[in-house]
Order: sequence, then C-alpha cells, then structure tokens
Amino acid sequence: MREAGYTDQNLYYNVDGKPHLDDGMNISITHSYEFTAIIISNEPVGIDIEKLRDKIKRIAPKFIGYEEEFVTELEDAIEPLTVIWGGAKESMYKLYGTKGLGFKAHCYVEPFEMDLNHTISRIVYNGDNFKYDVYFQRLENFMMAYILPAHNA
Repeated sequence: MREAGYTDQNLYYNVDGKPHLDDGMNISITHSYEFTAIIISNEPVGIDIEKLRDKIKRIAPKFIGYEEEFVTELEDAIEPLTVIWGGAKESMYKLYGTKGLGFKAHCYVEPFEMDLNHTISRIVYNGDNFKYDVYFQRLENFMMAYILPAHNA
C-alpha cells in the first residue's frame, strides 16, 4: 500500500469485511502463503491468489455449474479450475461485497483458453447482472487473477 501512496490509516473495513480506502478509491487485498497482492482502482475491483493444488478437483462441485462442461474436457483441469474458483469467483465475491452471493448460483465464468490470460465473468444476483473482465496469470505454483467491470457490457 505504501508504494501506492497509502498507509494503514487510509484503510477501513465495512460490516461485511470489505476493505475501503478513505479517499473513495476501490481496493481489494489477497494473500496465499508467501504471496500478497493488492489492487487499487477508481472502478470496483477484486483480486485473488490461490496455490495450485489437486484438492481443487474434489471441491469443484461446490463452485462450478455450467463451467463443468468446458473444464472437464481438459486433460489437466487444475489451472483452469483455480482460475474459475480462486481467480474469477473469489474476486467477484470480493468486488460485489454482499453476503448471500453464491459461487455456483450467481457467479458465472465464460469458456476461456489458459494462454490468453483473460476471460469474462458475470454476477447475476438480486436483479443485478454485471459483466467483468478477468485477467489471470500463473506465478510460480500459484494462480493470481483480478477483475474489473467490462466496458463492453
């Protein structure tokens, strides 16, 4: 945060635990093992980083719905599943910041190719229908993703 010109005193959390900056800029924070990342923008943002693990295959039914159709065809689904869960859907949850939002029921990720490092996601919840650009990249044995509102919605 210091590199972006902020101190801990500029950061506060709302009742749902979502971080905010006192100047109105949007912030999202993530960490996993030795990695920590933040994203600051004048638009709503979300960021997440997750370790790539086999466990993702076992827990996938809890967070994927229609995405199963394009992920299960892949020989190695660990990276794309991590993009869907740990990247896109966790980031959407952080950005939206409202209790009750379900990964499987309300958050959707369009089919994507890993080498493009980009996909589109949507939140359809409580009458809202928001579209987001998801940007992701592998960092060592981790997958990091961040989302911003799509401007071609």
